[in-house]
Amino acid sequence: MRIHPARTATLCAVFVAFGLISLRAGDTRAKDPFTKEDRQYWAFQRVQRSAPPAVRNKSLVRNPIDAFIQFDLESKGLSLGSPADKVTLIRRATLDLIGLPPAPEEVDAFLTDKSARAFEKVVDRLLASPHYGERWARHWLDLARYAESEGFKSDETRPNAWRYRDYVIKAFNTDKPYDRFIREQIAGDELWPDDPDARVATAFNRHYPDESNARNLMQRRQEILNDITDTVGSVFTGLTYGCARCHDHKFDPILQADYYRLQAFFANARAADDIVLAGEGAIREHRARMSAWEEKTRDLLEQMRAIEEPRRKEIVDDLFAKYPPEIQSAIAKPASERTPTEWLMYYKAKPYMNPDSDEVAKSLKGDAKEKWQALKQQLDKFADLHPGDLPIGIGIADAGRQAPKTFTLAVGVYDRPLMEVEPGFLSIIDPQPARITPPKGLESTGRRTALANWLADPKNPLTPRVMVNRIWNYHFGQGIVASPSDLGRMGENPTHPRLLDWLASEFVEHGWSLKHMHRLIMTSAAYRQSPGSRAEAARIDPQNKLLWSFPRERLEAEVIRDSALAVAGILNTKMGGPSIFPELPPGMNSRGGWKVTEDPGERNRRSVYVFVRRNTRYPMFETFDMPDTHESCPRRHVTTTAPQALTMLNSKLSLEWAQAFAGRILRSARPFPAVQIRAAYRLAYSRTPSVPEEARALKFMERHRDIVTKRFAEGGKLAFPTLPVPSGIDPVDGAVLVDLCHMLLNSNEFVYRN
Repeated sequence: MRIHPARTATLCAVFVAFGLISLRAGDTRAKDPFTKEDRQYWAFQRVQRSAPPAVRNKSLVRNPIDAFIQFDLESKGLSLGSPADKVTLIRRATLDLIGLPPAPEEVDAFLTDKSARAFEKVVDRLLASPHYGERWARHWLDLARYAESEGFKSDETRPNAWRYRDYVIKAFNTDKPYDRFIREQIAGDELWPDDPDARVATAFNRHYPDESNARNLMQRRQEILNDITDTVGSVFTGLTYGCARCHDHKFDPILQADYYRLQAFFANARAADDIVLAGEGAIREHRARMSAWEEKTRDLLEQMRAIEEPRRKEIVDDLFAKYPPEIQSAIAKPASERTPTEWLMYYKAKPYMNPDSDEVAKSLKGDAKEKWQALKQQLDKFADLHPGDLPIGIGIADAGRQAPKTFTLAVGVYDRPLMEVEPGFLSIIDPQPARITPPKGLESTGRRTALANWLADPKNPLTPRVMVNRIWNYHFGQGIVASPSDLGRMGENPTHPRLLDWLASEFVEHGWSLKHMHRLIMTSAAYRQSPGSRAEAARIDPQNKLLWSFPRERLEAEVIRDSALAVAGILNTKMGGPSIFPELPPGMNSRGGWKVTEDPGERNRRSVYVFVRRNTRYPMFETFDMPDTHESCPRRHVTTTAPQALTMLNSKLSLEWAQAFAGRILRSARPFPAVQIRAAYRLAYSRTPSVPEEARALKFMERHRDIVTKRFAEGGKLAFPTLPVPSGIDPVDGAVLVDLCHMLLNSNEFVYRN
């Protein structure tokens, strides 16, 4: 459990008072701070590639993964389950890889393909789809605590945060090697300063929540550093570094000094919210056009600035006065006299000390406001000459070539330094200080490059294990280690340790390719099992840890929404760009600003493009367990609650999906109930209904026809499709079909991956 930074110091102080923890700043025990058990702990050992074990029932083995799984099953008198039928398999794979149900024609093609590689071809097709990146980027965005607002009280928008989301989608679609992916996100600005993607990638560490109203910038800086340290430690190493913030870790061999050694890599990092994502040629052209516009509008701009200046000074003076004296001094000092820490304080305050014209204009009053608006109207006449804004991304950068010192902190309190530490890695793996080489020609320390290279080193025992376990977790609903961001003693033990190491070595040997791992896992017999239960297996292994059956799993909120839009025929597959704002439920307070996207078609884009506001998460997503974006989420909790059922059954949103779904059927199927039922099942479930199912659906439609007819006769409104439908359709028949489609969207079969 992660405790909010604001409460950490208080709790630790209480623990110290009662003697529950000590104030050790590192090692005060024996010369070797680690026990024999610490050094022998499995997660810190070199990855060992074992040969796949021999099994008795070789017919069940499709690839080496199955040998490891089947071997452990046979030791308990069990075996892999029977293969899933082809419809279940293609539906599972399609929802898994692209987050959408398969189209009927894709199901037909798979059913008619009798070749031995039929399923492999399906997997390859899905991995080549641009929707793959959209689906799997969502997993990574959970880890990166991705959001487009600051959080806390004000929750201001971060206008260009979405570019990181697009970077991740592109990285997954192009199968960017994971080691390069790591390096870009930790130190892309140092390693590839001329690559816009690498610059935007550093936004991984820019997604920290931040309280803009807090005036103690030193405390704010420490809380941000804590967030970055905790996130990097858990996401890339799978360890709970955060538990060592106030004292040596109580369960894992992580010293308090290790926490601050990791933090020291980021000691000089600052927000970089002005990364220009354009080439030199585009920048030169933009400057030339901007100069021409400024020349034409010089007089108007000068008059507007003259009106703004008194109010701007009031705003800046008010903000400046609220900062503590040491921050005021850092802001006011000449650049040549600032210390590294003062430079960080200066950069932290800078965005607030330079309000733009629009911000100042909003606070003007009386004659000043009228004069400014009149000048603005004249300025707008030259809009065709303005070149517009260059594309801007956000990320992090170093404040200079010299970093401030890093100290361990007494119970994690920002102004209680203890022992100075240098940037370094996990002591039990690599106790030596990191070798830092400042990059030539850049105002940067090179510290993050050293960390990136250590994390992405193929010999690192943690990084490949952690990532292949995450991939396994997302495919099976539970990792080989069930706690994906905690491989330590308080996490779960691996169910198949030899398989985990075999996968980690396979990952590295095949160029850190995620798509290779997908193919390997999904073409195994373990993945292709049916989801049915077996009494004897359930008795021996009730939690299915040995994987004797494919686990059923409810889909995430985003996949449920996207699938409903796809089945309804109204999914907009446009990729990338600024986020969208779907409608909110009636009466919901859109705190922080939620301007609904005007174009209904744009509102129906994929869920990964829905704006992520920390304090106002999209209601449907929150109902279906969207994580709190204030912290990294390695595995979504799955709950079953009444609001989920009510959302799918009673909301305006779900009814609109059902209406569009019915409209799609009416435009494509003959006006016979049995034909419509089969078409609806094919779209919603990827299969045709059984004879009993079809009979029940016909009875449902007959019963509802009577209900709807009565309602219609009494002047009631019909839930009829809003999209164009063939002429001559009886409104009552249309409304009945809407009810059938609504029922299918509300079923377990629709919202579960089997």
